[in-house]
Amino acid sequence: MYDYYLDGWDNYEVDRAAAERVIAVHPQVRLSARANRAFLRRAVREAVRGGVRQILDIGTGIPTSPNTHEVAREIAPDVRVAYVDNDPIVATHAGAKLTHAGGAGFALADVREPRTVLGHPVVRELIDFDEPVALLLVAVMHFVKDEEDPAGIIATLGDALPAGSLLVLSHATEEPYEEYAGGRIDHVAKEGVVDVYKNATAALNLRGRAAVEPLFGPFELLDPGLVRVPLWRPDGPVPGAEELNNTVFYGGVGRKG
Repeated sequence: MYDYYLDGWDNYEVDRAAAERVIAVHPQVRLSARANRAFLRRAVREAVRGGVRQILDIGTGIPTSPNTHEVAREIAPDVRVAYVDNDPIVATHAGAKLTHAGGAGFALADVREPRTVLGHPVVRELIDFDEPVALLLVAVMHFVKDEEDPAGIIATLGDALPAGSLLVLSHATEEPYEEYAGGRIDHVAKEGVVDVYKNATAALNLRGRAAVEPLFGPFELLDPGLVRVPLWRPDGPVPGAEELNNTVFYGGVGRKG
């Protein structure tokens, strides 16, 4: 579905049908997906410019070009990237796309089992846990239920990373953008989107800023903090309040001291 929102080609009829049901009730979903993808690209560039040369990208979905390793290698060709997802279909597509990438690989594993992720042979082959790592959890933790302990999952992953590592995280929200018309959200659209995802492989668990910010744990948020994704170190014009209200992702980057 996410690939379809991004106008990718790696999706199936069932994905397109479900995505169109979301678009019918919330046409701005494509705006959110693209803004979120642009946030990922900016954050990856910032990480690599800061000296990070290895990336652990968890919940990657079907890699939609430009992929994480393609963005990173625009700056430093030696960056290594381990992609992780729990979907076997993603594994098939990712394997085909990464066959000739070199220094990039795919691990079939679930973020809900962080120790399995960290111990996967592909991850161990590509990631040196004695050197700083950029951990990407972009548009993934909202598929983790409260009872599955999202904060504990991130803490386990973070414990394995050395000082200087980064956490790049974005998360869907139902909170309105606070500067938009006193703060309004379309509850009918929200319920429609949530209902579609109830029948997908993972249900949505929307959270507000007060619930998302603690997920960073020991990672200290870098400026400008946890914000709507278009506001994180923009490299172009900043959207107005209405567009920010319709961009339903918070995003931030934290550094481990």
